[in-house]
Amino acid sequence: MHPLRFRQIHLDFHTSPAIPGIGLSFDKDEWQATLRTAHVNSITLFAKCHHGWHYHFTQKGLLHPNLSFDLLRSQFDACKEIDINVPIYISAGLDSAVLTEHPEWEWVAIDPATLNTSIPSTIRPGFRRACFNSPYTEYLAEQITETLELFPNCDGIFLDIVHQYPCGCVHCLKVMRENGLNPLSAEDRDKCAHIGLERYYQLTTQAITNINAEMPVFHNSGHLTPGKRDVLKKYFSHLELESLPTGGWGYDHFPLSAKYAQTLDLDFLGMTGKFHTTWGEFGGYKHRNALRYECAAMLAFGAKCSVGDQLHPCGKLDESTYDLIAPAYAEVAAKEPWCDQVTNVAEIGLLTKAAVEASSVRDIPGDIGAGRVLLEGHFLFDVIDQEADFNQYRLLILPDDIAIPAKLKKRLDTYLNKGGKLLLTGKSGLGPDGKFLFDLGAECQGPSPYRPDFVMFSNGLQPAGIRAPMVMYLTSQRIQVKNGNSLGDVYDPYFNRTSYLHFCSHQHTPWQLEPSGYAAGVQKGPIMYFAHPVFSIYRGWGNVQMANFLRKAVRMALGDPEIRTNLPSTARLSLMDQKPFRRTILHLLYANTVTRGGHLQVDGVSSRGPIEVIEELVPLNNVRISLKPRHQIKRITLEPQGGTLLYETDESGRLCLRIDNLTCHQMVVLHW
Repeated sequence: MHPLRFRQIHLDFHTSPAIPGIGLSFDKDEWQATLRTAHVNSITLFAKCHHGWHYHFTQKGLLHPNLSFDLLRSQFDACKEIDINVPIYISAGLDSAVLTEHPEWEWVAIDPATLNTSIPSTIRPGFRRACFNSPYTEYLAEQITETLELFPNCDGIFLDIVHQYPCGCVHCLKVMRENGLNPLSAEDRDKCAHIGLERYYQLTTQAITNINAEMPVFHNSGHLTPGKRDVLKKYFSHLELESLPTGGWGYDHFPLSAKYAQTLDLDFLGMTGKFHTTWGEFGGYKHRNALRYECAAMLAFGAKCSVGDQLHPCGKLDESTYDLIAPAYAEVAAKEPWCDQVTNVAEIGLLTKAAVEASSVRDIPGDIGAGRVLLEGHFLFDVIDQEADFNQYRLLILPDDIAIPAKLKKRLDTYLNKGGKLLLTGKSGLGPDGKFLFDLGAECQGPSPYRPDFVMFSNGLQPAGIRAPMVMYLTSQRIQVKNGNSLGDVYDPYFNRTSYLHFCSHQHTPWQLEPSGYAAGVQKGPIMYFAHPVFSIYRGWGNVQMANFLRKAVRMALGDPEIRTNLPSTARLSLMDQKPFRRTILHLLYANTVTRGGHLQVDGVSSRGPIEVIEELVPLNNVRISLKPRHQIKRITLEPQGGTLLYETDESGRLCLRIDNLTCHQMVVLHW
């Protein structure tokens, strides 16, 4: 058995052949003591890195030229001796060493505009990418087989950089000829790339299962692509959600990825890093409070924990790094009993564009904006794909720009007929002809000629204190209400800012005094629709008043939410059922994230730009929760500190709780 453990390290070790003395400072006792002190119980170690070098004796690959002993064997045995699990890492898509010997295996980039091809520079610093349609994939499969034969008791295989981009190498041209594909067609080049990726999955999976059919395997692409359940079910044993907040992902990426992973029948872990920025940073350390919060967030959203580190070429673990990790993992160890075998409690399904299109794009504005509104509004939700069971949700949200195919339309109609509700925005809900696919009691007359325009919402949706039209930065759809309920008026500007003859003030032209005659939104029965891509607007501009309107809109579409709280928008919460133990865990999280740093270029060195960081963990006082329970609650405790929490039940049957003080993370356990 290889169950995922809660306190993992992902130990990067991409090491140049120009560095001498590889691993010579490795000391078994010191290695073991460092990991023990930091409460680590699983560590992913390297068989082969992006440079293409192996760190164990090999007949199928290339040993690092400055390694004089079997480093992986020494590390592996030291860990196993103290009951630390060891998954093994093999670089799959990047392999500079072998591509120097076999340049014909290298990925050849294609400029889609000119159809010119190019091989990435071999003289600039950077790794080289292999093509999976080339014999490289057989070479990789042989290395996987060898690794499993040498380390049969390892706890999984981690294969990294699993991408196949359109490629113009001789092998891809051969594949296209054999499959009747036209290399001049972008669509056919994409099909060839898909063939290469499937070839990779098949050959690597066969290499693993031929040795051990039960061996865990994870194929890392840097981001969990929603909507590809067929690939996940077929080739993955579990998921590892790479999400380094300071490395460009930000602090909202992991919760949204986790909320999709929670809907799949796979165990998963979150992966952050100890770095101030991202992978490959020696001597960069985030604050220990950041790691405490990030690990708590992993637990709160149903994941096991993994912290990325990078081993110095000398082979000695960095004591400063493990001093940072130790407090976070000590807290994780204390909380584990309430965080295993959990399922997310949700009443809203966020059906994203990424899921409908099975897109690997990490930042689709409508998806991100909608996710942030739900996180900041403390709604209970899942991120879902087209295969999800819609009937478990009271409300489905389709943000901004989702083209609804016929199969999905049929499923949504069935969902509505069974009492479900929809919230649609922007182009979502429009057919190819620009007409509404659902009966909204309104007609759509195409996109507005104005950008921006302005809105006065009605029915209690206008943000408090705002008594004038609000600017809407992106193009709306022109809708006229027939027999639905209008949700407000659109006000057109006098004109667009187009030339020196047509501009006003610093940014845009103000609104005309009379409404345009077009509605800002409409509601009919169980469907609510807004004419603007409101979630993308929030993603792009971060307008607090827009957030206030959107939270009101979600509450209006949903009805009485299952949970209410006075937590600030920067706090996070989740509700997890732990059915084997007949209890529900309410996770409350808070850290004041701030943006520091900026774009800087000095002496040819560029900074990474603003970085979202956590330093202080400021306590919250007098936190109030009103919860509509799904079970008959017998008692409530605070964990892991223990102790009973008193509560009241109001006339509607809601539980009313008060927590005097919350710092970083608190679990409230409802026993039933």
